[in-house]
Amino acid sequence: MVVGRAMIIYEFKVKAKDSQYRAIDEAIRTSQFIQNKCLRYWMDNRGVSKYDLNKLCAVLAAEFPFADELNSMARQSAAVGAACAQRIRAWSAIGRFYDNCKKHVLGKKGYPKFKKHCRSVEYKTSGWKLSQTRKAITFSDKKGIGTLKIKGTYDLNYYDIKQIKRVRLVRRANGYYAQFAIDAKVRIEVEPTCQATGIDLGLKYFLADNKGNVEAAPQFYRKAEKQLKRANRQKSKKFRKGDKPQSKNYHKARNRYARKHLRVSRQRKEYCKRLAYSVVQSNDLIAYEDLNVFGLVKNRHLAKSISDAGWSTFRQWLEYFGFKYGKVTIAVPPHNTSQNCSSCGQKVKKSLSTRTHVCQHCGFVEDRDVNAATNILKLALSTVGHTGTYAWGNLPSWAIGAILSSNGESLNQESPDF
Repeated sequence: MVVGRAMIIYEFKVKAKDSQYRAIDEAIRTSQFIQNKCLRYWMDNRGVSKYDLNKLCAVLAAEFPFADELNSMARQSAAVGAACAQRIRAWSAIGRFYDNCKKHVLGKKGYPKFKKHCRSVEYKTSGWKLSQTRKAITFSDKKGIGTLKIKGTYDLNYYDIKQIKRVRLVRRANGYYAQFAIDAKVRIEVEPTCQATGIDLGLKYFLADNKGNVEAAPQFYRKAEKQLKRANRQKSKKFRKGDKPQSKNYHKARNRYARKHLRVSRQRKEYCKRLAYSVVQSNDLIAYEDLNVFGLVKNRHLAKSISDAGWSTFRQWLEYFGFKYGKVTIAVPPHNTSQNCSSCGQKVKKSLSTRTHVCQHCGFVEDRDVNAATNILKLALSTVGHTGTYAWGNLPSWAIGAILSSNGESLNQESPDF
């Protein structure tokens, strides 16, 4: 029997002394140094593999004392890393570049770049130890991080220590966090609803389904834009030109500005998460558009609104919850879904300003987004019988790295929290 296992991420706020925070910053800088050194080594030598980068970590530790202070597995994590969308380490970035070249991806292939502002350091299975109450974690390398108190709503006592595969310390605008990557079973059996829905994502309505239900676009960035601009002006007034070091007031203003952006980002993520969970719980089959958001944001007239909508975040959570609860999620091509009539199938051209679909052939009248959602559902149902959820040849984001082995165990697969 195939067991649905995945990497789930639990995040806790870290409480410590100022000297410990400085030690974490030093560990992050060392991780960045090793990552950039590995990238330079790959650029200067042809045919370098990830095993060569692992060997380079020992050479760097022998050459630089501050690199030797970092845990050996943390050095290897900086060199090789994991195939994570949000924090790419050296070899992961190189591997992604190779994959894009093999797939003949149009445009830039994502050539690896040197990191200038790293915000995390990652430990594997050594260099740290949880307390008996699981309310504190101690780092035993020579960086001097010591024991950190962790505060959060999750309970680590539910999991065995062996299930914790990685521990990451992350610096954000409002403090420091500890993330635990746990290998756990995530599949949950639920009662079928016998419902299928098609979803159209837009800017006027964030979501519209084939049944006429709509969700208004929250526009978190637009609502906070006035405060963000004011905070940015206050930061700019305190900036010193030239080689002079910036004042403490400048760094305080910069931190206030960053915290406001972080709040908007968290609002958008939580909204997408709750909405995706609600959609998955209410339906057994969910069809949505396979939007090329990277290409859409090149439209300078709509780039800000598209970025504010958070379509990619919603899709990631939709696919993750679909995997978790055993629901079918299907991405269909978005071509002409808004133009074609869902009643007769004829193409009815309309501009973006036209919000009502009126078919001159059959007389069908419907909201533009609802008509598109109906077309999306029809496209999904026409493929589900013979191609399944991978109808168009590309794995959804949750399935990357989650290919099941023959003995029923899954390989590393990360949730959107990672």
